[in-house]
Amino acid sequence: MSTKPKPLYSVILGTMMFLLTIGVWQYAAHAGWISAIAPTPANTFNRGVEILSDPFYQDGPASVGIFWHLMSSLRRVLLGFLVAAIIALPVGFLLGRSTTIRWAVDPLVQVLRPVSPLAWLPLGLALLKDAENTAVFVIVLSALWPILINTIDAVRNVNPTYINLADTIGTPWWSRIIYIWLPASLPGIITSLRLSLSTAWLVIVVAEMLVGGRVIGFFVWNAWNRLDIDAIVVAIVIIGITGLILDHLIGALQKVVRYA
Repeated sequence: MSTKPKPLYSVILGTMMFLLTIGVWQYAAHAGWISAIAPTPANTFNRGVEILSDPFYQDGPASVGIFWHLMSSLRRVLLGFLVAAIIALPVGFLLGRSTTIRWAVDPLVQVLRPVSPLAWLPLGLALLKDAENTAVFVIVLSALWPILINTIDAVRNVNPTYINLADTIGTPWWSRIIYIWLPASLPGIITSLRLSLSTAWLVIVVAEMLVGGRVIGFFVWNAWNRLDIDAIVVAIVIIGITGLILDHLIGALQKVVRYA
């Protein structure tokens, strides 16, 4: 039985599922199965057209278009993600190479890793005294652990044959890193970056509801305060599409590395 993908069938099936979802949503709202303030497909579409018709407007520090909210959130995420990668990649490489050091720091890692990044939010505000820096601080903590753990595993799972061969011919340590350790562990590292970026984008939206600012999370919270439920759905769709794009960008890099 052929397992070759059929793009046309996938598009048709996806379209049918989308239309079915919209139909069930519209019927549920019309039949009164859900709250009276719940959004409907028609109202959400109209609100989306209204929001996206002028996404670049600026009418004061907080009154801006959806584009500026989105860009501010992306800037926070990418900055925190970059800082986390700069920290976690070399540390993960070191821990993957050294069993002694890994065992020494493993209790600390296992204690801190399960802590929700949002639990660090009050501490970040107390230490940094700035909502912008605190949001980045939370992103660093949320993005750090996926990169660290997966980098350690990627380095530990390098084929021992390569390492033994390098020992036999007396390869210098820097050549081992460049030509053996790094290429062999790179697919796992790219996977860790993909997971980390998705987690960071997930966390920032929630964190921004608390720290505020001209960001997409605050846009959602402000819409709730105005009971503008249709705007919330529009923002959710934008957040989801942005997350999809970010994931596909890292996924494309992963495919390049896999077949390089």
